[in-house]
Amino acid sequence: MTLENLRDEIDQIDTELADLFVKRMNIAEKVAKEKKASGTALLNTKREKEILTRVSDQAGETLERYMRILYNTLFDVSRSYQTRFLYAEAPLKRQIETAMTNTPALFPKRAVVACQGIEGSYSQLAAEKIFEFPSVMYFNNWDSVFNAVNKGLCQYGVLPIENSSYGSVGPVYDLMKNHHFYIAKALKLRISHKLLAKPGVEIKDVKEIISHDQALGQCSQFIESLKNVKITTCSNTAMAAEWVAKSGRTDIAAISSGECAGIYGLHILSDDIQLSDNNYTRFICISKNLEIYPGANKLSLMLSVPHRPSSLYNMIAKFSSLGLNLTKLESRPIPGSDFEFMFYFDMEASLCSPEVVSLLCELSSQPEVFVFLGNYIEN
Repeated sequence: MTLENLRDEIDQIDTELADLFVKRMNIAEKVAKEKKASGTALLNTKREKEILTRVSDQAGETLERYMRILYNTLFDVSRSYQTRFLYAEAPLKRQIETAMTNTPALFPKRAVVACQGIEGSYSQLAAEKIFEFPSVMYFNNWDSVFNAVNKGLCQYGVLPIENSSYGSVGPVYDLMKNHHFYIAKALKLRISHKLLAKPGVEIKDVKEIISHDQALGQCSQFIESLKNVKITTCSNTAMAAEWVAKSGRTDIAAISSGECAGIYGLHILSDDIQLSDNNYTRFICISKNLEIYPGANKLSLMLSVPHRPSSLYNMIAKFSSLGLNLTKLESRPIPGSDFEFMFYFDMEASLCSPEVVSLLCELSSQPEVFVFLGNYIEN
């Protein structure tokens, strides 16, 4: 038998499989409607195990593992399809529809915005890129920014979430699990770090460098090139510049933005000292209420998955089946749990797609933790 003959046989089998798949999914739809009418849960683990045992025995020892993979995928596809009928009026769907109806056509030019740090901070610079006329309120830490938005003290908050050279801002991810908010917009800001000191100070005079730990990490090679220099961390790069300006010492310098040199009367000892010229920090603009502006094409969410084999794979397969491009997957340990994790997802997606809304409704109905963070534009 030739290869062509074998392929013809496979084509015939695929045609039969496709017909049987359609038949199975049509019955799954009827099952979903029966479950909805009777209030029966979507997931029936006992029945799935019974089917797996039966088809595995049918496949035989050689193909047993592959049959289980096939049917686990089939179960997942079937549940996803049934979700359309079981959760057609899910609370999340109504929330999304309300937000899309009530959100203005244009992102606001003016707003009261919460930022961590003081004048000259990178968060302030990001806020001025996101809004044309922001009224910035400064807070000592990121937790206070979240609280200000949650309590309505500020309409929006701007926070760093990740850097292209130094990775994620871990504490912000942890705070995201503890505060209820939505991402209204995002921005990638090029970060150009400078070494700042008082006028008259030279690099050879510097014995101590002060900055935020993210900035210090982004400039690690430059710092290593300096010999016997003490490193001191502070909560913000602008605060580091202010600290140097107010200090009576002439042997300290700050890693900060060029704007801080003018604000605090310092001069630039060295320019562009970060690891790469292609150094960007991604900032998110958070709001208390869900806002979905026209053109939103980035979607973020947080969720946990069951602590069993293939759970994460099955979750990613849901996004893949809709052709969604995952741009970020970040795991953070769940405090008090035994090696269980919360996963943060970014993807290119729009809630104008009914399939995407259905998937989110499906995820929100499961017993695991699910937090929808928003659908937004990223510049």
